Amino acid sequence: MNFLADNWVGGWLQGLGRIALLCLEVVRSLLLARPRSQELLYQIYFIGVKSQSVVLITGAFTGMVLCAQTYYKFHEVKMDTATLAVVSVSMCSELGPVLTALMVAGRVGAAMAAELGTMRVTEQIDALRTLATHPIDYLVVPRLFATVLALPLLTAEAITVGIGAGDVVAVHLLGIDPTYAWNNMLRYTRVSDVAMGISKAFIFGAIVAVVGCYKGLSCHEGAEGVGRATTEAVVFASITILICNFFLSLFLTHLVGGV
Repeated sequence: MNFLADNWVGGWLQGLGRIALLCLEVVRSLLLARPRSQELLYQIYFIGVKSQSVVLITGAFTGMVLCAQTYYKFHEVKMDTATLAVVSVSMCSELGPVLTALMVAGRVGAAMAAELGTMRVTEQIDALRTLATHPIDYLVVPRLFATVLALPLLTAEAITVGIGAGDVVAVHLLGIDPTYAWNNMLRYTRVSDVAMGISKAFIFGAIVAVVGCYKGLSCHEGAEGVGRATTEAVVFASITILICNFFLSLFLTHLVGGV
């Protein structure tokens, strides 16, 4: 039992060290080399543009269900017009960035792990090294750069659509007065709430890209290994996002409160 525990802890620490080394390689590549514009534009298209449908649907229905559930409780204490304010603050600071990152991790993180894992098991990455091409410069940096750029924009879209969908439900379905609803939303939603959500999106984008690329580059055992790497990329990225969100919320809230 102790051997299994030591083996598990050792493997976890070893993986953490490998991710740290990968991050150092990425930082070095960002400082010494510029990503190829053609590859960067393709990754922005693949990660940002092609993820819009999933992100917008997630944001819209999250805003709608949050509005409905909040209204039913607020109606009991005669606070109907504060419903949209709760939707706005929640979407801006928490639900928008977290759900967007989880959706992107499920779509983009899995695709990165599968693509790089296939290149790994078919020895295409080794072929790049023989051609004096660094895999980090050629494969990882464009994906990381594109994800960090695209995720804040997707988060902003999810926030906007979520608030708009919540407004439609509040005004046209639940009968809340639109003037008071918008007045309370603008009154209680601060710029810091939006800044908090967008700041989280940058970090979540880096997490999705680093975890997806790491799982792909460390893939082994043929097709079975590719499938395992794809699954682990989604699971580990999602768990890391949820854990980091807690600490980022505490830190950013304390920072804003201190200011």
